[in-house]
Amino acid sequence: MLLACTSIVAGCRAADTDGITPVPQVLAFLPWLLAPAGLALALALLARWRIGMLWSLLVLAVLAWFVEPYGRTDEPGGAAVAELKVLTSNVEFGRGTASLVPVVRARKPDIVFVEECEYTCQSTLRRDFASEYPYRQAVVAGGSEGSVVLSRFPLRATGGVEGTMGMPGAVADVRGHDVRLQLAHPMPPLPGQVGVWKRELGRLRDVAADTRTSLILAGDFNASQDHAAFRRILDTGVRDAARLAGHDRTPSWPARLTPAFGAQIDHVLVSKDFSASSAHFLELAHTDHRALLVTITLHQH
Repeated sequence: MLLACTSIVAGCRAADTDGITPVPQVLAFLPWLLAPAGLALALALLARWRIGMLWSLLVLAVLAWFVEPYGRTDEPGGAAVAELKVLTSNVEFGRGTASLVPVVRARKPDIVFVEECEYTCQSTLRRDFASEYPYRQAVVAGGSEGSVVLSRFPLRATGGVEGTMGMPGAVADVRGHDVRLQLAHPMPPLPGQVGVWKRELGRLRDVAADTRTSLILAGDFNASQDHAAFRRILDTGVRDAARLAGHDRTPSWPARLTPAFGAQIDHVLVSKDFSASSAHFLELAHTDHRALLVTITLHQH
């Protein structure tokens, strides 16, 4: 049973597909499958089951191969234009807002992406940060559907991305350079909703592929690098800022189990004219996600 279950997930990863439930849900935790595969090898050794030994070794080899980080990491060659801090945080139906406020005050990010920011959350952020973040683009809604982008830089609105939950977009004027900002919050791959999840990640992939200016695509993607639908976004040429800063496997969810266990599903993806110097995963109370703060630098094309 251990070998059969891990083989199916490893096979889907090798075949570059997310499969069907429960494979997409388990793929988020692919590195942790080394444990059951290793246990299967130990049991096969105890039972002197040669086929099981070879099978276990093959599964372990496939998993170990795909634990390696995915995506490009080459550095931009142009001169630095501006350094900025970007924060993304899923506050879980607004419950983590009170914990987010002091983090924003202390860390002073230039751009803040907030997912699941319902009416009270948006009101709180507007009241507490009206002067520090005079520019915003939001989807005003209740529950998990609300979201907002706060910015120190002037913004002009774009159409955003259609989805079950709010995904607003804008273009920031960063010292005379246009930077497309797009909040990401696709439907999670719940049983019965995997098709919706794939479609909404596909729309985010289209943003990454079609944007000709600099791009920051950030939020709760409900997907890790072990999901084919997320790798399609990386294949457009965007880089994962956490990986650029040396944190490619640091888990962000579920917060109550991190950093010992979890998956990195919160990301800041940037176009190839950005470099990243640091990434910090921050603990917040009353939310199931860790916030992600990255320091990135925009370079001339």
